Amino acid sequence: MLTFQSTLPENTGIPSGCIINFIKRLKRHEVPMHSILLFHKNHIITEGYYAPFYKEKLHRMFSVSKSFTSVAIGLLAEEGKLSLDDKIVTHFPEKVPDNVHPYIADMTIRDMLMMRTCHASTTYKQDLSSDWVESFFTVTPTHPAGKLFHYDTSSPHTLCALVEKLTGKPMLDYLKEKLAPLGFSAESYMITDPFGVSMGGSGLVATTMDLLRFAYLIYNNGMVEGKQLLSAEYIKEATSHLSDTRMTAPVLSEAQGYGYQFWRNEKGGYCCYGMGGQLIIFLPDYDMICITTADTQGIGGGNQLIYDALYEEILPYISSQPLPVNTGTQSEYYDFLSNLKMTPLRSTNTFTPDINRINNRVYTASENPMGFETVSVSFETSDSIKESTDHRLSDKNAGSNFAAGTLSFRIKGQDYSFSFGFDSLLTGCFPIYDQQYAASGLWVNENTLYIKAHIIDAYVGSVYFELVFGDDDLTVFMKKQEESLFREFNGHLYCTI
Repeated sequence: MLTFQSTLPENTGIPSGCIINFIKRLKRHEVPMHSILLFHKNHIITEGYYAPFYKEKLHRMFSVSKSFTSVAIGLLAEEGKLSLDDKIVTHFPEKVPDNVHPYIADMTIRDMLMMRTCHASTTYKQDLSSDWVESFFTVTPTHPAGKLFHYDTSSPHTLCALVEKLTGKPMLDYLKEKLAPLGFSAESYMITDPFGVSMGGSGLVATTMDLLRFAYLIYNNGMVEGKQLLSAEYIKEATSHLSDTRMTAPVLSEAQGYGYQFWRNEKGGYCCYGMGGQLIIFLPDYDMICITTADTQGIGGGNQLIYDALYEEILPYISSQPLPVNTGTQSEYYDFLSNLKMTPLRSTNTFTPDINRINNRVYTASENPMGFETVSVSFETSDSIKESTDHRLSDKNAGSNFAAGTLSFRIKGQDYSFSFGFDSLLTGCFPIYDQQYAASGLWVNENTLYIKAHIIDAYVGSVYFELVFGDDDLTVFMKKQEESLFREFNGHLYCTI
Protein backbone atom coordinates (compact mmCIF):
# COMPACT_ATOMS: atom_id res chain seq x y z
CA MET A 1 0.00 0.00 0.00
CA LEU A 2 1.20 3.48 -0.90
CA THR A 3 2.18 5.51 2.17
CA PHE A 4 3.00 9.18 2.53
CA GLN A 5 5.37 11.05 4.82
CA SER A 6 4.08 13.99 6.84
CA THR A 7 6.03 17.05 7.87
CA LEU A 8 5.52 20.57 9.16
CA PRO A 9 4.84 23.11 6.35
CA GLU A 10 7.99 25.09 7.21
CA ASN A 11 10.09 22.11 6.17
CA THR A 12 8.82 22.45 2.59
CA GLY A 13 8.97 26.25 2.56
CA ILE A 14 5.47 27.26 3.63
CA PRO A 15 4.75 29.20 6.84
CA SER A 16 2.20 27.26 8.89
CA GLY A 17 0.58 30.59 9.74
CA CYS A 18 -0.41 30.97 6.07
CA ILE A 19 -2.28 27.68 6.19
CA ILE A 20 -3.99 28.75 9.41
CA ASN A 21 -5.01 31.97 7.64
CA PHE A 22 -6.34 29.92 4.71
CA ILE A 23 -8.52 27.86 7.03
CA LYS A 24 -9.67 30.89 9.04
CA ARG A 25 -10.61 32.70 5.84
CA LEU A 26 -12.89 29.85 4.81
CA LYS A 27 -14.52 30.00 8.24
CA ARG A 28 -15.04 33.77 7.95
CA HIS A 29 -16.80 33.20 4.64
CA GLU A 30 -18.91 30.49 6.31
CA VAL A 31 -17.79 27.78 3.90
CA PRO A 32 -18.87 24.45 5.48
CA MET A 33 -15.61 22.51 5.21
CA HIS A 34 -15.33 18.81 5.98
CA SER A 35 -11.63 18.11 5.35
CA ILE A 36 -8.47 19.76 4.02
CA LEU A 37 -5.31 18.00 2.86
CA LEU A 38 -2.23 19.73 1.41
CA PHE A 39 0.51 17.72 -0.29
CA HIS A 40 3.67 19.72 -1.01
CA LYS A 41 7.03 18.49 -2.28
CA ASN A 42 6.01 14.89 -1.81
CA HIS A 43 4.92 15.37 1.82
CA ILE A 44 1.61 15.78 3.58
CA ILE A 45 1.91 19.17 5.27
CA THR A 46 -1.74 19.61 6.28
CA GLU A 47 -4.37 17.02 7.12
CA GLY A 48 -7.42 18.23 8.99
CA TYR A 49 -10.95 16.88 9.49
CA TYR A 50 -13.87 18.89 10.78
CA ALA A 51 -15.66 16.92 13.50
CA PRO A 52 -17.87 14.94 13.18
CA PHE A 53 -15.82 14.03 10.09
CA TYR A 54 -12.66 12.03 10.68
CA LYS A 55 -9.89 10.45 8.63
CA GLU A 56 -11.53 7.10 7.94
CA LYS A 57 -15.03 8.46 7.30
CA LEU A 58 -16.35 7.94 3.78
CA HIS A 59 -17.55 11.01 1.91
CA ARG A 60 -19.55 11.47 -1.30
CA MET A 61 -17.18 12.90 -3.92
CA PHE A 62 -19.76 13.76 -6.60
CA SER A 63 -18.14 14.71 -9.94
CA VAL A 64 -14.63 13.77 -8.85
CA SER A 65 -16.05 10.40 -9.95
CA LYS A 66 -15.75 11.55 -13.57
CA SER A 67 -11.94 11.62 -13.37
CA PHE A 68 -11.97 8.06 -12.01
CA THR A 69 -14.09 7.03 -15.00
CA SER A 70 -11.59 8.70 -17.34
CA VAL A 71 -8.75 6.67 -15.83
CA ALA A 72 -10.75 3.45 -16.22
CA ILE A 73 -11.32 4.24 -19.90
CA GLY A 74 -7.62 4.97 -20.32
CA LEU A 75 -6.71 1.62 -18.78
CA LEU A 76 -9.11 -0.26 -21.08
CA ALA A 77 -7.66 1.56 -24.08
CA GLU A 78 -4.19 0.36 -23.04
CA GLU A 79 -5.55 -3.19 -22.79
CA GLY A 80 -6.86 -2.91 -26.35
CA LYS A 81 -10.46 -3.43 -25.29
CA LEU A 82 -11.55 -0.13 -26.80
CA SER A 83 -10.28 2.82 -28.79
CA LEU A 84 -11.01 6.42 -27.92
CA ASP A 85 -12.15 6.85 -31.53
CA ASP A 86 -14.74 4.05 -31.29
CA LYS A 87 -18.31 5.13 -31.99
CA ILE A 88 -20.07 4.60 -28.67
CA VAL A 89 -23.10 3.04 -30.37
CA THR A 90 -20.96 0.06 -31.44
CA HIS A 91 -20.57 -0.94 -27.79
CA PHE A 92 -24.27 -0.76 -26.91
CA PRO A 93 -26.26 -2.27 -29.79
CA GLU A 94 -28.92 -3.42 -27.29
CA LYS A 95 -29.52 0.17 -26.18
CA VAL A 96 -29.51 1.89 -29.57
CA PRO A 97 -32.86 2.36 -31.37
CA ASP A 98 -33.19 1.36 -35.01
CA ASN A 99 -33.76 4.98 -35.98
CA VAL A 100 -30.84 6.35 -33.96
CA HIS A 101 -30.14 10.01 -34.65
CA PRO A 102 -27.07 10.50 -36.86
CA TYR A 103 -25.51 12.87 -34.31
CA ILE A 104 -25.60 10.05 -31.76
CA ALA A 105 -24.41 7.47 -34.27
CA ASP A 106 -21.30 9.56 -35.01
CA MET A 107 -20.34 10.28 -31.38
CA THR A 108 -17.02 8.81 -30.19
CA ILE A 109 -15.65 7.89 -26.80
CA ARG A 110 -13.16 10.74 -27.19
CA ASP A 111 -16.05 13.19 -27.72
CA MET A 112 -17.61 11.92 -24.50
CA LEU A 113 -14.40 12.25 -22.50
CA MET A 114 -14.04 15.86 -23.63
CA MET A 115 -17.69 16.65 -22.75
CA ARG A 116 -18.33 17.36 -26.39
CA THR A 117 -21.33 15.10 -26.75
CA CYS A 118 -24.34 15.92 -28.90
CA HIS A 119 -26.43 16.63 -25.79
CA ALA A 120 -26.66 20.00 -24.05
CA SER A 121 -27.46 18.48 -20.65
CA THR A 122 -27.68 15.21 -18.73
CA THR A 123 -30.10 12.95 -20.57
CA TYR A 124 -31.24 10.64 -17.77
CA LYS A 125 -32.53 13.56 -15.71
CA GLN A 126 -35.40 13.90 -18.18
CA ASP A 127 -36.88 10.69 -16.75
CA LEU A 128 -35.07 9.14 -13.79
CA SER A 129 -37.36 6.09 -13.88
CA SER A 130 -36.17 5.06 -17.36
CA ASP A 131 -32.90 3.29 -18.20
CA TRP A 132 -30.20 5.91 -17.56
CA VAL A 133 -27.75 4.51 -20.11
CA GLU A 134 -30.38 3.97 -22.77
CA SER A 135 -31.44 7.61 -22.45
CA PHE A 136 -28.04 8.63 -23.81
CA PHE A 137 -28.98 7.00 -27.11
CA THR A 138 -32.67 7.91 -27.27
CA VAL A 139 -32.97 11.52 -26.08
CA THR A 140 -33.01 13.86 -29.08
CA PRO A 141 -29.63 15.61 -29.43
CA THR A 142 -29.20 19.35 -29.89
CA HIS A 143 -26.06 19.54 -32.08
CA PRO A 144 -23.35 17.35 -33.65
CA ALA A 145 -20.84 15.76 -31.27
CA GLY A 146 -17.24 16.88 -31.11
CA LYS A 147 -18.04 20.58 -31.47
CA LEU A 148 -19.12 22.22 -28.21
CA PHE A 149 -18.46 21.75 -24.51
CA HIS A 150 -21.61 21.06 -22.49
CA TYR A 151 -21.50 19.54 -19.02
CA ASP A 152 -23.32 16.26 -19.57
CA THR A 153 -23.10 13.81 -16.67
CA SER A 154 -24.85 11.10 -18.70
CA SER A 155 -21.62 10.92 -20.73
CA PRO A 156 -19.33 9.61 -17.95
CA HIS A 157 -22.25 7.53 -16.66
CA THR A 158 -22.45 5.77 -20.02
CA LEU A 159 -18.66 5.42 -20.13
CA CYS A 160 -18.78 3.82 -16.69
CA ALA A 161 -21.43 1.41 -17.98
CA LEU A 162 -19.04 0.57 -20.81
CA VAL A 163 -16.24 -0.16 -18.33
CA GLU A 164 -18.54 -2.48 -16.38
CA LYS A 165 -19.74 -4.17 -19.57
CA LEU A 166 -16.20 -4.85 -20.81
CA THR A 167 -14.77 -5.94 -17.44
CA GLY A 168 -17.80 -7.73 -15.98
CA LYS A 169 -17.33 -6.01 -12.61
CA PRO A 170 -18.14 -2.72 -10.86
CA MET A 171 -15.88 0.04 -12.14
CA LEU A 172 -14.33 0.83 -8.76
CA ASP A 173 -13.50 -2.86 -8.25
CA TYR A 174 -11.76 -2.82 -11.63
CA LEU A 175 -9.76 0.27 -10.64
CA LYS A 176 -8.83 -1.23 -7.27
CA GLU A 177 -7.42 -4.28 -9.05
CA LYS A 178 -5.58 -2.40 -11.80
CA LEU A 179 -4.27 0.25 -9.41
CA ALA A 180 -3.67 -2.05 -6.43
CA PRO A 181 -0.37 -0.40 -5.37
CA LEU A 182 -2.34 2.77 -4.53
CA GLY A 183 -4.21 0.97 -1.76
CA PHE A 184 -7.70 2.47 -2.07
CA SER A 185 -9.73 1.88 1.09
CA ALA A 186 -11.62 -1.41 1.03
CA GLU A 187 -14.80 0.31 2.21
CA SER A 188 -14.94 2.82 -0.67
CA TYR A 189 -17.69 2.23 -3.21
CA MET A 190 -19.83 3.82 -5.88
CA ILE A 191 -23.56 4.46 -5.64
CA THR A 192 -25.46 2.80 -8.46
CA ASP A 193 -28.32 4.05 -10.60
CA PRO A 194 -31.74 2.33 -10.27
CA PHE A 195 -30.64 -0.21 -12.88
CA GLY A 196 -27.45 -1.33 -11.14
CA VAL A 197 -24.87 0.71 -13.07
CA SER A 198 -22.28 2.56 -10.99
CA MET A 199 -22.80 6.31 -11.17
CA GLY A 200 -19.57 7.09 -12.98
CA GLY A 201 -20.42 10.78 -13.08
CA SER A 202 -21.17 11.40 -9.41
CA GLY A 203 -21.36 8.24 -7.29
CA LEU A 204 -17.91 7.81 -5.70
CA VAL A 205 -17.98 7.44 -1.91
CA ALA A 206 -14.45 7.36 -0.50
CA THR A 207 -12.03 8.94 1.98
CA THR A 208 -9.97 12.07 1.57
CA MET A 209 -6.88 9.87 1.61
CA ASP A 210 -8.31 7.85 -1.29
CA LEU A 211 -8.36 11.09 -3.27
CA LEU A 212 -4.71 11.69 -2.43
CA ARG A 213 -3.81 8.20 -3.64
CA PHE A 214 -5.62 8.86 -6.91
CA ALA A 215 -4.03 12.31 -7.17
CA TYR A 216 -0.57 10.82 -6.65
CA LEU A 217 -1.12 8.51 -9.64
CA ILE A 218 -2.07 11.44 -11.88
CA TYR A 219 0.56 13.84 -10.55
CA ASN A 220 3.33 11.28 -11.11
CA ASN A 221 2.22 10.49 -14.67
CA GLY A 222 1.03 7.00 -13.79
CA MET A 223 4.25 5.87 -12.13
CA VAL A 224 3.77 4.46 -8.61
CA GLU A 225 6.52 2.69 -6.68
CA GLY A 226 8.42 1.90 -9.85
CA LYS A 227 5.40 0.61 -11.78
CA GLN A 228 3.77 2.37 -14.73
CA LEU A 229 0.11 1.83 -13.82
CA LEU A 230 -1.30 4.13 -16.50
CA SER A 231 0.44 5.62 -19.51
CA ALA A 232 1.95 9.06 -19.03
CA GLU A 233 0.74 9.96 -22.52
CA TYR A 234 -2.89 9.37 -21.57
CA ILE A 235 -2.55 11.40 -18.36
CA LYS A 236 -0.88 14.28 -20.19
CA GLU A 237 -3.70 14.37 -22.73
CA ALA A 238 -6.43 13.91 -20.11
CA THR A 239 -5.23 16.87 -18.05
CA SER A 240 -4.57 19.24 -20.96
CA HIS A 241 -6.79 21.96 -22.46
CA LEU A 242 -8.94 20.15 -25.04
CA SER A 243 -12.31 21.89 -24.73
CA ASP A 244 -13.07 25.56 -24.17
CA THR A 245 -15.45 26.11 -21.23
CA ARG A 246 -15.87 29.89 -21.13
CA MET A 247 -19.34 29.92 -22.66
CA THR A 248 -20.95 27.91 -19.87
CA ALA A 249 -18.70 28.69 -16.88
CA PRO A 250 -20.53 30.29 -13.91
CA VAL A 251 -17.26 31.11 -12.09
CA LEU A 252 -13.65 31.73 -13.05
CA SER A 253 -12.39 28.34 -11.94
CA GLU A 254 -14.67 26.62 -14.48
CA ALA A 255 -13.62 28.86 -17.38
CA GLN A 256 -10.07 27.54 -17.81
CA GLY A 257 -10.76 24.59 -20.10
CA TYR A 258 -11.35 20.84 -19.93
CA GLY A 259 -9.48 17.66 -20.82
CA TYR A 260 -10.73 14.07 -20.48
CA GLN A 261 -12.98 14.54 -17.41
CA PHE A 262 -10.40 16.81 -15.78
CA TRP A 263 -10.72 20.61 -15.49
CA ARG A 264 -7.97 23.15 -15.99
CA ASN A 265 -7.37 25.81 -13.30
CA GLU A 266 -6.27 29.44 -13.13
CA LYS A 267 -2.71 28.62 -12.08
CA GLY A 268 -1.74 26.55 -15.11
CA GLY A 269 -2.67 23.29 -13.43
CA TYR A 270 -5.69 21.04 -13.49
CA CYS A 271 -8.23 19.62 -11.10
CA CYS A 272 -10.93 17.11 -10.30
CA TYR A 273 -14.01 19.16 -9.54
CA GLY A 274 -16.98 17.84 -7.57
CA MET A 275 -20.16 19.61 -6.57
CA GLY A 276 -20.16 21.04 -3.07
CA GLY A 277 -16.41 21.59 -2.72
CA GLN A 278 -15.03 18.11 -3.43
CA LEU A 279 -11.77 19.17 -5.07
CA ILE A 280 -8.38 17.86 -6.08
CA ILE A 281 -6.42 20.93 -7.18
CA PHE A 282 -3.15 20.13 -8.96
CA LEU A 283 -0.59 22.95 -9.01
CA PRO A 284 2.54 21.61 -10.78
CA ASP A 285 4.27 25.01 -10.81
CA TYR A 286 4.09 25.00 -6.99
CA ASP A 287 4.70 21.25 -6.57
CA MET A 288 1.43 21.11 -4.64
CA ILE A 289 -1.85 19.22 -4.48
CA CYS A 290 -4.75 20.60 -2.46
CA ILE A 291 -7.67 18.31 -1.60
CA THR A 292 -10.89 19.41 0.07
CA THR A 293 -14.26 17.96 0.95
CA ALA A 294 -17.09 20.30 1.89
CA ASP A 295 -20.70 21.23 1.29
CA THR A 296 -20.86 24.49 -0.64
CA GLN A 297 -24.25 23.64 -2.16
CA GLY A 298 -26.46 26.68 -1.99
CA ILE A 299 -23.50 29.06 -1.60
CA GLY A 300 -23.08 31.06 -4.79
CA GLY A 301 -19.51 30.65 -6.02
CA GLY A 302 -18.74 28.47 -3.01
CA ASN A 303 -16.06 26.41 -4.74
CA GLN A 304 -14.42 29.60 -5.99
CA LEU A 305 -14.08 30.74 -2.38
CA ILE A 306 -11.89 27.70 -1.74
CA TYR A 307 -9.75 28.38 -4.80
CA ASP A 308 -9.32 32.05 -3.98
CA ALA A 309 -8.36 31.34 -0.36
CA LEU A 310 -5.71 28.87 -1.53
CA TYR A 311 -4.35 31.18 -4.20
CA GLU A 312 -4.21 34.28 -2.00
CA GLU A 313 -3.37 32.97 1.48
CA ILE A 314 -0.79 30.28 0.64
CA LEU A 315 0.70 30.41 -2.85
CA PRO A 316 2.29 33.90 -2.60
CA TYR A 317 4.18 32.91 0.56
CA ILE A 318 5.86 29.71 -0.63
CA SER A 319 9.64 29.80 -0.27
CA SER A 320 12.04 27.75 -2.36
CA GLN A 321 13.94 26.91 0.84
CA PRO A 322 12.89 25.36 4.16
CA LEU A 323 11.90 27.85 6.85
CA PRO A 324 12.89 27.94 10.53
CA VAL A 325 10.77 25.82 12.86
CA ASN A 326 10.32 26.16 16.59
CA THR A 327 8.51 23.87 18.99
CA GLY A 328 5.89 26.50 19.74
CA THR A 329 4.94 26.82 16.07
CA GLN A 330 4.76 23.07 15.68
CA SER A 331 2.55 22.59 18.73
CA GLU A 332 0.23 25.47 17.80
CA TYR A 333 -0.18 24.20 14.25
CA TYR A 334 -1.04 20.62 15.10
CA ASP A 335 -3.35 21.72 17.93
CA PHE A 336 -5.16 23.97 15.46
CA LEU A 337 -5.71 21.11 12.99
CA SER A 338 -6.79 18.64 15.66
CA ASN A 339 -9.51 21.01 16.91
CA LEU A 340 -11.29 21.65 13.62
CA LYS A 341 -15.06 21.15 13.77
CA MET A 342 -18.11 22.08 11.82
CA THR A 343 -19.64 25.35 13.02
CA PRO A 344 -23.14 25.35 14.53
CA LEU A 345 -25.62 28.13 13.99
CA ARG A 346 -24.76 31.09 16.20
CA SER A 347 -27.18 33.54 17.78
CA THR A 348 -26.29 36.91 19.26
CA ASN A 349 -29.85 37.60 20.38
CA THR A 350 -30.43 38.29 24.06
CA PHE A 351 -34.17 37.58 24.24
CA THR A 352 -35.57 34.35 25.70
CA PRO A 353 -38.44 32.69 23.83
CA ASP A 354 -41.45 31.45 25.79
CA ILE A 355 -40.46 27.81 25.59
CA ASN A 356 -43.14 26.60 28.00
CA ARG A 357 -45.87 27.82 25.65
CA ILE A 358 -44.77 25.56 22.78
CA ASN A 359 -42.81 22.77 24.45
CA ASN A 360 -44.27 19.37 23.41
CA ARG A 361 -47.32 21.07 21.92
CA VAL A 362 -48.67 19.01 19.02
CA TYR A 363 -49.79 20.94 15.93
CA THR A 364 -51.98 19.35 13.26
CA ALA A 365 -50.99 20.08 9.68
CA SER A 366 -53.44 21.14 7.02
CA GLU A 367 -53.54 18.96 3.90
CA ASN A 368 -50.19 19.13 2.13
CA PRO A 369 -48.47 17.26 -0.75
CA MET A 370 -45.61 16.07 1.48
CA GLY A 371 -47.92 14.01 3.70
CA PHE A 372 -47.18 15.74 7.04
CA GLU A 373 -49.89 15.15 9.65
CA THR A 374 -48.48 16.59 12.90
CA VAL A 375 -45.47 18.64 14.04
CA SER A 376 -44.12 19.28 17.53
CA VAL A 377 -40.95 20.56 19.20
CA SER A 378 -39.59 19.64 22.62
CA PHE A 379 -36.71 21.26 24.47
CA GLU A 380 -34.18 19.84 26.90
CA THR A 381 -31.97 21.44 29.52
CA SER A 382 -29.53 18.53 29.55
CA ASP A 383 -26.18 18.88 27.77
CA SER A 384 -26.49 15.31 26.55
CA ILE A 385 -29.34 14.27 24.26
CA LYS A 386 -29.89 10.60 23.51
CA GLU A 387 -26.38 9.76 24.64
CA SER A 388 -26.65 6.21 23.36
CA THR A 389 -26.95 7.29 19.73
CA ASP A 390 -26.05 10.97 19.43
CA HIS A 391 -22.84 12.92 20.00
CA ARG A 392 -22.71 16.55 21.08
CA LEU A 393 -20.21 18.82 19.32
CA SER A 394 -20.11 22.05 21.30
CA ASP A 395 -17.71 24.97 21.27
CA LYS A 396 -19.19 26.45 24.41
CA ASN A 397 -22.17 26.18 26.72
CA ALA A 398 -25.43 27.35 25.26
CA GLY A 399 -25.68 30.05 27.90
CA SER A 400 -29.39 29.42 28.30
CA ASN A 401 -31.74 27.25 30.33
CA PHE A 402 -32.23 25.02 27.29
CA ALA A 403 -29.40 23.40 25.36
CA ALA A 404 -31.09 21.26 22.73
CA GLY A 405 -34.35 20.45 21.07
CA THR A 406 -36.12 17.67 19.19
CA LEU A 407 -38.29 18.23 16.13
CA SER A 408 -40.95 15.52 15.82
CA PHE A 409 -43.45 14.93 13.05
CA ARG A 410 -45.80 12.35 11.63
CA ILE A 411 -45.75 11.66 7.89
CA LYS A 412 -48.26 9.26 6.33
CA GLY A 413 -48.92 7.53 9.64
CA GLN A 414 -45.27 7.15 10.65
CA ASP A 415 -43.65 9.04 13.55
CA TYR A 416 -40.17 10.51 13.14
CA SER A 417 -37.89 12.89 15.04
CA PHE A 418 -34.37 14.29 15.16
CA SER A 419 -32.49 16.35 17.72
CA PHE A 420 -30.55 19.58 17.34
CA GLY A 421 -28.36 21.69 19.58
CA PHE A 422 -28.23 25.38 20.46
CA ASP A 423 -24.71 26.75 19.99
CA SER A 424 -23.72 23.16 19.33
CA LEU A 425 -24.25 20.37 16.82
CA LEU A 426 -26.03 17.14 17.67
CA THR A 427 -25.40 14.15 15.45
CA GLY A 428 -27.60 11.19 14.75
CA CYS A 429 -29.51 9.42 11.99
CA PHE A 430 -31.86 11.62 9.95
CA PRO A 431 -35.38 10.17 9.74
CA ILE A 432 -36.79 8.33 6.72
CA TYR A 433 -33.49 8.18 4.82
CA ASP A 434 -31.19 6.72 7.47
CA GLN A 435 -28.45 9.26 6.73
CA GLN A 436 -26.11 10.64 9.37
CA TYR A 437 -26.62 14.30 10.19
CA ALA A 438 -25.32 17.12 12.39
CA ALA A 439 -27.92 19.74 13.36
CA SER A 440 -28.21 22.99 15.27
CA GLY A 441 -30.87 25.63 15.81
CA LEU A 442 -31.26 29.27 16.79
CA TRP A 443 -34.06 31.64 17.62
CA VAL A 444 -34.39 34.34 14.97
CA ASN A 445 -36.84 36.21 17.22
CA GLU A 446 -39.19 35.33 20.08
CA ASN A 447 -41.49 33.37 17.75
CA THR A 448 -39.23 32.01 14.99
CA LEU A 449 -37.01 28.94 15.30
CA TYR A 450 -34.48 28.16 12.55
CA ILE A 451 -32.89 24.70 12.25
CA LYS A 452 -30.19 23.48 9.90
CA ALA A 453 -29.38 19.78 9.55
CA HIS A 454 -26.16 18.98 7.69
CA ILE A 455 -26.41 15.61 5.91
CA ILE A 456 -22.98 14.01 6.32
CA ASP A 457 -23.36 10.55 4.81
CA ALA A 458 -23.32 9.00 1.33
CA TYR A 459 -25.66 11.82 0.40
CA VAL A 460 -24.24 15.24 1.27
CA GLY A 461 -26.32 18.39 1.68
CA SER A 462 -28.52 20.25 4.14
CA VAL A 463 -32.15 20.35 5.22
CA TYR A 464 -33.49 23.65 6.60
CA PHE A 465 -36.54 24.38 8.76
CA GLU A 466 -38.09 27.71 9.72
CA LEU A 467 -40.86 27.42 12.31
CA VAL A 468 -42.98 30.48 13.14
CA PHE A 469 -45.12 29.99 16.26
CA GLY A 470 -48.38 31.91 16.63
CA ASP A 471 -50.76 31.88 19.59
CA ASP A 472 -52.44 28.69 18.41
CA ASP A 473 -50.82 27.93 15.10
CA LEU A 474 -47.47 27.03 13.53
CA THR A 475 -46.22 27.91 10.05
CA VAL A 476 -43.31 25.85 8.72
CA PHE A 477 -41.08 26.50 5.73
CA MET A 478 -38.78 23.62 4.73
CA LYS A 479 -36.02 23.54 2.12
CA LYS A 480 -33.63 20.77 1.16
CA GLN A 481 -30.28 21.45 -0.49
CA GLU A 482 -29.42 17.95 -1.68
CA GLU A 483 -29.51 16.37 -5.12
CA SER A 484 -31.49 13.15 -4.80
CA LEU A 485 -33.35 12.59 -1.51
CA PHE A 486 -35.32 14.47 1.17
CA ARG A 487 -38.11 15.56 -1.17
CA GLU A 488 -40.60 15.55 1.70
CA PHE A 489 -38.70 18.45 3.24
CA ASN A 490 -39.40 20.99 0.51
CA GLY A 491 -42.37 23.28 0.93
CA HIS A 492 -44.74 24.88 3.43
CA LEU A 493 -46.96 23.61 6.24
CA TYR A 494 -49.69 25.41 8.12
CA CYS A 495 -50.55 23.76 11.41
CA THR A 496 -53.09 24.46 14.15
CA ILE A 497 -53.84 23.14 17.63
